[in-house]
Amino acid sequence: MARVFIGIGSNEGDRLAHISRAVQLLRDHEGIRLMQMAMIAETEPVGDPAQPDFLNTVVELHATHSPHEMLTILKTLEQRLGRLPSSRRWGPRPIDLDLLLYDDLILETPHLTIPHPRMHVRRFVLEPLAQLAPEFVHPVRGRTVTELLADLSARPECHAIRDSV
Repeated sequence: MARVFIGIGSNEGDRLAHISRAVQLLRDHEGIRLMQMAMIAETEPVGDPAQPDFLNTVVELHATHSPHEMLTILKTLEQRLGRLPSSRRWGPRPIDLDLLLYDDLILETPHLTIPHPRMHVRRFVLEPLAQLAPEFVHPVRGRTVTELLADLSARPECHAIRDSV
């Protein structure tokens, strides 16, 4: 089984209910075992600040699915939970499920990049991830989650980084 980390966020509707339902659906999915979940935190939106704040967390799963199968599962669950396709990037959404890490795999295809290409500059990803796997080494950056989080804290300009990196 692969060790997989998923970022979960919501800033539309009943945010806590959306996250709870997403976690339940992941837990109940065949071939997925929920191992642990970080605390849920309220965070400011990235990209377009003219939207409600998010609730964010990270879950650790053990999964028998391939990375592309995991992506399909996540996109299907997003649709099931009310996320509609949108041309607006980083806009408000009832649920957002991001495949952050899949073991120590490095993968770049037109539809999927692992590790998530912006996770190392996202405090709302690194803080909950550090609760679950502080010593996990980012396969591309070669630094632990704790070190990546410290790097962010040491660079104040990263606190409000726009998601165009």
